[in-house]
Amino acid sequence: MKEKSLCIFVENDGCAIGGRDVSQLDRGTQTMTAAATRKLITRYYDAFNKQDTATMLDCLGAGFVHDVSQGERRRGKKKFAEFLDHMHRCYHEQLSDVVVMTSTDGARAAAEFNLKGKYLATDEGLPPAKGQTYKLRVGAFFEVADGKITRVSTHYSLPEWTRQVVGK
Repeated sequence: MKEKSLCIFVENDGCAIGGRDVSQLDRGTQTMTAAATRKLITRYYDAFNKQDTATMLDCLGAGFVHDVSQGERRRGKKKFAEFLDHMHRCYHEQLSDVVVMTSTDGARAAAEFNLKGKYLATDEGLPPAKGQTYKLRVGAFFEVADGKITRVSTHYSLPEWTRQVVGK
């Protein structure tokens, strides 16, 4: 009988309730340790704070997918680089209090952080930019394979961002 391992997030080096059957992972894909995954995601967010697109892209693996709760799915590094260029034109954002949680095998992770930003140029379909500032709590989920991020899914409140930018 094959033994199954279930885990969602690591808490004090143990598994939380729930999960995914990690015994069914494709063993052709090299997984990372939880510590290595935390280091990778920390590097990714350090690069974000420096607006260092090259380093962010270096953290991404083949077949990378970017999902945003308030937008369209982007596939590939090229589309993600275009997205980052657009974001740098319209916004200046900094992250703080980043907390990274990982699965025991390092294949999945989550992060929560504070985002402080300034709205620099009007983004299509959004209110006019006038240099407004905003603060949001953001969550992100990651898949990692072969030492690289293969998916990031970012979640934030667009209504809260709009409230802060419009001033109501």
